[in-house]
Amino acid sequence: MKQKSVKIGITSLVLVLALGGLLYSTLSEGTEFYKHVDEVMVNPEAWHGKNLQLHGFVVKDSILRKRDSLEYRFKVQSKGAVIDATYTGIVPDTFKDESEVVLKGRLDASGFHVAPNGVMAKCPSKYDAKKGLTGPGA
Repeated sequence: MKQKSVKIGITSLVLVLALGGLLYSTLSEGTEFYKHVDEVMVNPEAWHGKNLQLHGFVVKDSILRKRDSLEYRFKVQSKGAVIDATYTGIVPDTFKDESEVVLKGRLDASGFHVAPNGVMAKCPSKYDAKKGLTGPGA
């Protein structure tokens, strides 16, 4: 009877360790933090190299596009904190000055590097209710 209990205990321990290792390796690669620019800029070094979704607003007149390429440099701000961002790729139509954005990517000492297809932009005026209308269906 004692030998059977030991086998069950060892098997259970191996299964728990294997499941824990698998869970840890999966979550450590896929973990992504959602932060506002001002939260990250309090201590930017703490966020270097981590996967981030960074929320903020594009600073007016900060969007620079390299001639004949899809390379963009721009600034994103939230509550007075500003961060430089770079992106290579096609941007959404709603990506423009003062638009609200969520950027997926990584932060390092030179700024925020947006991942491919990592720009999500919202144009606030497009979603505002029309003046004079109130309530649903109005």
